[in-house]
Amino acid sequence: MDPKDSLSRLKRGCISLVSEPELSKKLSSGRTLRVKLGVDPTSADLHLGHSVVLTKLRQFQDLGHTAVLIIGDFTAVVGDPSGRDATRPTLTAAEVKANAKTYQDQAFKILDKSKTELRFNSEWLTPFMRESLLDTLKRHTVQQVLAREDFKKRIAENSPISLLEVMYPLMQGYDSVAVKADIELGGNDQLTNLLMGRKMQVDAGQEPQVALTVPLLVGLDGEKKMSKSYGNSIALNDAPNDMFGKTMRVSDELMLQYYELLTEADLAAVKAAHPMKAKKALART
Repeated sequence: MDPKDSLSRLKRGCISLVSEPELSKKLSSGRTLRVKLGVDPTSADLHLGHSVVLTKLRQFQDLGHTAVLIIGDFTAVVGDPSGRDATRPTLTAAEVKANAKTYQDQAFKILDKSKTELRFNSEWLTPFMRESLLDTLKRHTVQQVLAREDFKKRIAENSPISLLEVMYPLMQGYDSVAVKADIELGGNDQLTNLLMGRKMQVDAGQEPQVALTVPLLVGLDGEKKMSKSYGNSIALNDAPNDMFGKTMRVSDELMLQYYELLTEADLAAVKAAHPMKAKKALART
């Protein structure tokens, strides 16, 4: 595909792109790019909200690039503070291992396994914590980390922030250094972590990764983000009839966002179609 067409396809539905000229240059280089997605297996159940970023990663695979799927078996124990108003519950190593297995089974319903490099970040974060942590901490400031919106909100509400949470962005950033990522994908609550990866790659003498974020999918209620705990999700392991029935509950307004983020359908054709016909086609897809 022409690099301009590739860029247009990849920009569909994205929230932030740092930066578009850099992505265009990488796509035009003719190299097989390394596109990173890091996931912490904090839950055993994935839903369509999780599949938004997996679908974007599959688009890169379809364009001939390598997906680097990092299972955060180390960082899952720490807990990502992004978008959180409280510290995540601590998981045991056994829980993380079990969730990681389930996550892979579900993620490969979307990703091409033959074009995916699967890594576990304990591989490099265990020695990093022992050998390189102090030197890395000297390069970053407390102000830099606490400037995050989620931390500022919790400070204002006098809600605790653990020192482990403060260190989390450095761990995710080091993932990018370890796998030499050209591009990193994430939800729009992950931008701060992705930008930390860029800075740490420059510190390590690498070309900085492009950061591309996608929206958090709104759930079936049309209000809150999709989440099993909110009872508004469609699970990747739902039976086909259940998937179809749940999708038919989506409002006409929300249906277009689902088309944009979860499919590659022509949005103009969707808008021109009868809403019921379009919704049935979405549910079938």
